Amino acid sequence: MKHRQLRERVLTANLDIVKAGLVLLTWGNASAIDREAGLVAIKPSGVDYDQLTPASIPLVALADGELIDGKFKPSSDTETHLEMYREFPAIGGIVHTHSHFAVCYAQAQKPIPCLGTTHADHFLTEIPVTRLLTDEEIATEYERNTGKVIVECFAEPEYDPDRTPGVLVAQHGPFAWGPDVEHAVENAVVLEEVARMGIHTKELAPRISAAHRPLVEKHFFRKHGPGAYYGQG
Repeated sequence: MKHRQLRERVLTANLDIVKAGLVLLTWGNASAIDREAGLVAIKPSGVDYDQLTPASIPLVALADGELIDGKFKPSSDTETHLEMYREFPAIGGIVHTHSHFAVCYAQAQKPIPCLGTTHADHFLTEIPVTRLLTDEEIATEYERNTGKVIVECFAEPEYDPDRTPGVLVAQHGPFAWGPDVEHAVENAVVLEEVARMGIHTKELAPRISAAHRPLVEKHFFRKHGPGAYYGQG
């Protein structure tokens, strides 16, 4: 089987987001890329998670989305993933879910604010929300245009896809990513948890403001970047 290890990692990632409670039914997908080969492995469209095997994970070409190997059609969100891989060269894995609290923010068209160190350990800024797609963008190449509005969101100078590895697509839901698909899963889990914390914190303190910036940066950079010292190295 071609690229067995890549497919096995994508299978595990898809099962992990179910175990983490981020997915109901088939509302989610995970993918990973082999940049040297120009191939992306992604969950097949509409297939129940308990029916997935490594062989059922399709391989598609990064350049044009052509199905290279596999008996199932790739996820309907494949073009969104591909657009992100093309434009964010440092990412190696992507997770998309319809997890409850993150979707609440996406439907409200509000970013997830950084209110404390749990958020700051993984995301340097608030988790932004995209603009709404236009009628024309929805009618033509909808999935690719979803990727384009994500990329457009990160053209803003305050956001860096390598330091804020997550986004909310307005009226849709969250995407998270990382240098590999395992980190993408972790970031998807954290994104949902800080969304839950954000909603509950706002209930307790409706006028709460963003966390103190030096504290946010301290927590982020002690885990990320050349000066990181968290963990065992």
